[in-house]
Amino acid sequence: MMRFARPLLIGAGLMALGLAAGFYLQQPWATVAWPWPAGRLSHIFVASILAAAALPVLWIGLTGELAAAAGGALNLAITYAGVAAYAGRQGGSPAASAVGRFGLACAAISLLCVALFMWSRRIPYRDRRPVPWHIRLSFIAFAVILVGVGSMLLLQGAQLFPWPLSEAHTTIYGWIFLGAACYFMYSVARPVMGNATGQLLGFLAYDVVLLVPFAQHLDKVPSALRTNLTVYLAVLVFSAVLALHALGLHRRTRLWGIHRS
Repeated sequence: MMRFARPLLIGAGLMALGLAAGFYLQQPWATVAWPWPAGRLSHIFVASILAAAALPVLWIGLTGELAAAAGGALNLAITYAGVAAYAGRQGGSPAASAVGRFGLACAAISLLCVALFMWSRRIPYRDRRPVPWHIRLSFIAFAVILVGVGSMLLLQGAQLFPWPLSEAHTTIYGWIFLGAACYFMYSVARPVMGNATGQLLGFLAYDVVLLVPFAQHLDKVPSALRTNLTVYLAVLVFSAVLALHALGLHRRTRLWGIHRS
């Protein structure tokens, strides 16, 4: 299993990156997979989530830090299970509608992620450097924010994004945020860099995809949603700085300074 895991993860990461590029550029071959009507910013947001999942998967496959797959698998298992449940209620029979088929695919991915979590959580970390306190505190803050925002999206259909969302998108984005919150808390529970690097890489990919389109949206955002966009941009900038500092500048956490014991 260990021998096949790395090439499979590299292949999955490259496929997710390609799909992210397709959503970002709004290519029909990619966006046809999304069964709900969506505009440019919604497609870009989906691209950011795909990129945030792809980069850690690629890193795990390239470095062999297979224990780090557990946190990401937990994240995706929760997200896809929630989306599958919603799509199943909305789409009816999988054979009868695109939403139903999407829900069935999400359910299958969720089960696969559960199996990956159960397998990878028993593997010891190769990079056992401790996570500095400021990164742990940031992860806790991110998790609290994600739980709060995700719950408001799911339970209230709150319009917290800088563009209007349909019911389907508030629900799906809510599940995405709740899954991501579990990803950060898993790193807090297992505070070694072999675990935290995946979250930092994912956040950096998410930031890179969203920062420019969101900054450009400042001139177009409705006045009622301007505060939402300003807060969102502030979080993106903070998380990008945190990731760049941790992965490239901080000598105790940077990618090329790994010490294994």
